[in-house]
Amino acid sequence: MKHTVSLSIGEYHASKEPAVVYTTLGSCVAACLFDPVSQIGGMNHILMPGKAHLGKCDAASRFGVNAMEVLINALMKSGADRRRIVAKVFGGARVIPGISRKYAVGHRISDFIVEFMATEKIRILSRDLGGIHTRKIFFHTDTGDVFMQRIRSTISLNLAVEERDKLNQIKKRVKDPMDYTLF
Repeated sequence: MKHTVSLSIGEYHASKEPAVVYTTLGSCVAACLFDPVSQIGGMNHILMPGKAHLGKCDAASRFGVNAMEVLINALMKSGADRRRIVAKVFGGARVIPGISRKYAVGHRISDFIVEFMATEKIRILSRDLGGIHTRKIFFHTDTGDVFMQRIRSTISLNLAVEERDKLNQIKKRVKDPMDYTLF
């Protein structure tokens, strides 16, 4: 039986022993990397795009470049061949509806991860980025399989309910006769 590993923000796990690594993502992004020949895989949980200033940050692997470097290095130390590594990437939701796409951190992390993979010549086999729903990801390190569960955003649901209630109030007011005062 495979052991399970739960990841929090800024964490990663690479293993040549079969494992199921899982995490829950909102605006964060997870990269699942896998060497299909050696059957070694790993996953990270990225909070921010870019690179941490190592002298000023105690959790460098929360940042994209650092998170990818530590994961790739851990895979290679376990026996993966850098040239064979492939990826599946997930997350980057816009979980706060009031923030425009331009300023949403999930969008920026998604753009970062796609660009990083292209620059590093790591082929993305599948992706599920963006949207408004959180995701729970289960990555099998020995097969490269990923199972994803979408979790409906309660913020979006609450906003939809509020908007529907407001629309019903407006419709009711329009149907009710109003008192007019002529000046």
